[in-house]
Amino acid sequence: MRLRSAVAALLLASASGGLRPPLAGAADNWPEFRGPHGDGRADAKGVPTKWSEAENVRWKTAIHGKGWSSPVVWGDRVWLTTVDEVTKGKEVDRATFFAVCVDRKTGAVVHDLKLFDETKPAFCHPFNSYASPTPALEDGRVYAHFGSHGTACLDSATGKVLWSRTDLKCNHFRGPGSSPILYGKLLILTFDGFDFQYVTALDKATGETVWRKDRNAKYAIENGDYKKAYSTPAVFEVGGKPQLVSPSSEVTVAYDPLTGAELWRVSHGGMNGAARPVAGHGMVYLTSGHTSQLYAFKQGLTGGVGKDAAAWKAIRGVPSRPSLLLVDDLIYMVDDKGVVSALDAKTGKPAWTDRFDGAFSASPVEADGHVYFAGENGNTYVIDAGRTFTPVATNKLDAGCMASPAAVGDALYLRTKTHLYCLGTK
Repeated sequence: MRLRSAVAALLLASASGGLRPPLAGAADNWPEFRGPHGDGRADAKGVPTKWSEAENVRWKTAIHGKGWSSPVVWGDRVWLTTVDEVTKGKEVDRATFFAVCVDRKTGAVVHDLKLFDETKPAFCHPFNSYASPTPALEDGRVYAHFGSHGTACLDSATGKVLWSRTDLKCNHFRGPGSSPILYGKLLILTFDGFDFQYVTALDKATGETVWRKDRNAKYAIENGDYKKAYSTPAVFEVGGKPQLVSPSSEVTVAYDPLTGAELWRVSHGGMNGAARPVAGHGMVYLTSGHTSQLYAFKQGLTGGVGKDAAAWKAIRGVPSRPSLLLVDDLIYMVDDKGVVSALDAKTGKPAWTDRFDGAFSASPVEADGHVYFAGENGNTYVIDAGRTFTPVATNKLDAGCMASPAAVGDALYLRTKTHLYCLGTK
């Protein structure tokens, strides 16, 4: 069954024009933000569609501190990050940064690793957290990232810190949000701050800088608040060559992931971009942050182009925080205020539109023909994937979600503001 699924995934990637193949070793893992394909699609089967505090909870583990990073899974362990804060008045006087490892079968805490300790850290908006970037995993290694507050590579078995960096600076102004990704021998990090905006690649074995490229964007407004962003890049194969597609404020830039050489850029406007790009059907799909517009550009871009070069665009129900979900020929999305919709990926025409209660920051995931939307109010909405809006269940937990779910094996790993859950039939 897994062989047939893998073959089908590769055929879909070829037919749809440039989707990245699953990450190495990702068959039963969720190794980075948005999962094994980097786009929210899971290989999981038998994931529950209904649960509550009393139903289909295999385990529930309290997580100390505050962190919105999504859970990631490798083998029999689940990893996430968190930060303990000591406040004086309304200001954070001290922040202690942790990587937490939980046993996938039992929920027992295996490691609770203190990585960094910072006095009077830069301001982080209460809506955000110092631990919003999601870790990246590979066999034997964990890469925990807290933006400019620090990055550490850990031995996943022992928890030993193999290397760390605290000299990669920018003023996030509202706190960090961009997650690290792995590509070959590189760990790629994004720093779009108030003062500096750049992308850098580190040697994942040593932590040494391999390349760094400044955005060099011509911003419409010189206020640094307008220049910050929170997005996570993605690598797509286009014409047999890799492109690191990296959204930021006002522009999305594509780089050669091995050298950092710029391949193309799109000027689409908008600040505070947070969504990870997706690709398929010969196009790359980008959102514009706070202006909430969705653009589909044909792959094969060169040089600099404007938003008028888009094959199509959408302006209704487009999120500024949650990422898009592309499954077959439909793009599923939920905007920050709960408008949920599906668009035809080839034309941009709406298939359906509806609404969920509450606000949303987490990105949707798809598993076994169902789409999961985790809300800030504690509700996770489950629908059937398809051209009609078909609700399956509304599932309530005690606290809401800022983190995106991970679907692995036959379970859903869901992090709320207080706990990590393993949801599955008993």
